[in-house]
Parts: sequence; C-alpha cells; structure tokens
Amino acid sequence: MTASTIELAVAADDRRVARYAAAAIVLTIAEAAIPSPLPGVKPGLANIVVLIVLLRHGWREAVWVSLLRVVAGSLMIGQFLAPGFFLSLAGTCASLAALAFSVRLPRAWFGPVSLSILAAFAHIAGQVLLARVWLVPHNGVFYLVPVFAASALVFGVVNGLVAAKFINDDTASAP
Repeated sequence: MTASTIELAVAADDRRVARYAAAAIVLTIAEAAIPSPLPGVKPGLANIVVLIVLLRHGWREAVWVSLLRVVAGSLMIGQFLAPGFFLSLAGTCASLAALAFSVRLPRAWFGPVSLSILAAFAHIAGQVLLARVWLVPHNGVFYLVPVFAASALVFGVVNGLVAAKFINDDTASAP
C-alpha cells in the first residue's frame, strides 16, 4: 500500500499572514515574560501587528493573524485551553468585532490610534464579561473595570502610535 502525499498550494498571501502571525506570536511570548501588577493588565504588544495588518491588508487577514496568535501563543506558553486562553480568545473576538465595525468609519477621524483604543476597550470588555459569566460569578469583577479601562486607554494610545509610526515609515519609504 502506497502512502499518498497531499500538497497544498501556498500563496503569497499565506506567507504574508504567516510572517505577521509569527511576529505577533513572538510579541505574545515576550509579553508573557513581563510581570504584571494586576492579572489581565498587559500592554497587548501583539495588537500592534494586528493593527498594521488591518490597515495594510484588511480585516480578513487581521482575523487570521489574531486568531493564529491566540492559539499558537497559548500553545507555546503552555496555556492552551486554560482560563487565560479563553479570556484571550474572548477579548480577541470582541476586539475583532469592534474593528470590523470601525474599518467602515471615515479614515480621517479613525486612524491607528483611535482604532487601537477602540480595540483595547473591546478586548477588555470581552474579557471582563467572560470572567463575570464564567470565572467570577458575582458583580465584584466590575470593580476592576476602571483599572482595566485606564490600562486600555494608555496601552491603546501607545500601541496605536507605534502602529502609526510603522505604517507611516513604510509609506514614506515607498518609491
């Protein structure tokens, strides 16, 4: 009996998504090594990559990069199917839903920084809601919302500025 080999054609888009996802996964792993003063408060460095993909290549590729980052990153740091994985997935899905809506808004008013802030708030909202429904079955979790909102605002602005810098550098260096 002969084993058959299935070969999949790999397009340039697939390679591009893989490169972006690899960068996002590296940032996720690096971020996992950063001590956090409060569980759930992280800078979201991989979101810089997702924003760049969104603004350069569109929402569909941003979804792929984001979901690959969540799954592969959780596998690599040993949290796949742990509560942290589901919290990250919930935040990512909420963030992607907000970005799906926001990419239709006028670019003059909604650039990388405002998109980043919106995504950060949606991410926190998704995580807090899942935590409330699943992990903390009482309203005490909502006392942390001001801290999470402040961190979402700060990190959303910083990540948006970094993404804008990368996008502007690329457009300035284009022939």
